[in-house]
Amino acid sequence: MDISCGIQLALVNVVTIMSYQEWGIPFMVSCVLGLLSAVVASLVCWFCCSVIRLPALLASYALTYVIKGVNVLIMDVPQGKVPKAFYKAYDAQLLGFIPASIIALVLVALIWMYLRRTKFATNIYAVGGNPRNAYAAGIDPMKVQFQAFLLKGVIVGIAGLCLTLMIAAGNPLQAEDYGIRSLSACILGGLTFGGWGSVACAVFGSGFFVLISNTVYYIFTLLSKLIPGFAVSSYWQNFVSDVIIFLGLLMTIVTAKGQREALRAGIVRQVKRGERYDKPAEDAAKGGNAQ
Repeated sequence: MDISCGIQLALVNVVTIMSYQEWGIPFMVSCVLGLLSAVVASLVCWFCCSVIRLPALLASYALTYVIKGVNVLIMDVPQGKVPKAFYKAYDAQLLGFIPASIIALVLVALIWMYLRRTKFATNIYAVGGNPRNAYAAGIDPMKVQFQAFLLKGVIVGIAGLCLTLMIAAGNPLQAEDYGIRSLSACILGGLTFGGWGSVACAVFGSGFFVLISNTVYYIFTLLSKLIPGFAVSSYWQNFVSDVIIFLGLLMTIVTAKGQREALRAGIVRQVKRGERYDKPAEDAAKGGNAQ
């Protein structure tokens, strides 16, 4: 788990913009450098979590402030711009109705669809569930975690490039809260700690997260038009949407806990049932040996 992925988006942004604007590097090469910066940040988090054995939540939380400092050192104030041809291409529509940005989503989906057919996906679930049991089964937890963080770095790099093309400028402190928001979206979708859930859970959770935020915004906008003098701060909109999301998180956690308990109870019943069927066979075998 890496909750510093939000500020890593800003790292990709500032590295890409400053490489192009201040260092005179071609923009395409700057994009590669920005993607590599996310990979390096992810591997630093892997080193802290897997090699030094720091708790992932604390390590990634501390890394958030380290990366924030690096961002400010690289770009002290929001500045820079993206070449017009690139952000225009990002905003374009394929066949007149398909956003060009969908290519990034398709690319990530293809990467995961390929990886899920390999042992890598199975190993991730095994290590996420219990690293010691995975090691006893012949899986190297440190290697699997390295591969997972490496893949996460590539995906964060792609997302950071999309963010850069979308805003067409540089900002060292943007997207700081995206790490916590992404964690909340995953939990909303049913993806919990311990190797439970799938990528589909994260997708559904993200959709629900965005749906709630946009719905609350449009409701307050509609009320301001229908009711004369009705005007509230944007902080109230955030408060209402966050309360709804918080209640959704509670419901998801309670539901997931009930499902896990039901699964464990079912496994226990199956084991006891198997023992009951095996006992007569054992008694018959003992009787045959006695004769």
